[in-house]
Amino acid sequence: MRFMMLVKATAESEAGVLPTAEMIAEMGRYNEQLDKAGVLLALDGLQASSKGARISYDGERRTVTDGPFAEAKELIAGYWVIQVKSREEAIEWATRVPFREGEVQLRQVFDPSDFPADILPPEAAEREIAWRAEHESKG
Repeated sequence: MRFMMLVKATAESEAGVLPTAEMIAEMGRYNEQLDKAGVLLALDGLQASSKGARISYDGERRTVTDGPFAEAKELIAGYWVIQVKSREEAIEWATRVPFREGEVQLRQVFDPSDFPADILPPEAAEREIAWRAEHESKG
């Protein structure tokens, strides 16, 4: 089971305030634990929304809105993608994030097996699984 741990943005992260050296070191130790346990698939921090854009879709029309975006609490400042055996294991890893404040949202990532055959036919599911295996091995 793959899960994404989403780090919610704060007013500080949206203002471009960087973490302290101490927090970077703590996060490095946490990331090493994830890696040594063999559960870490991906991770990154995200720059402030002022450096991003939001694209809205309405039929064929696309609207691009440059950041920053108003509600920091609705934004994401970073993420981890982990592969674990259960939701409980994912929660256990999420509770070990070395934050002193803030919020991490835990969301399970869809897998081809989550879709019935009338929505995702077996041959399409097999292609998806093969594509993921090929691209994960390149990482």
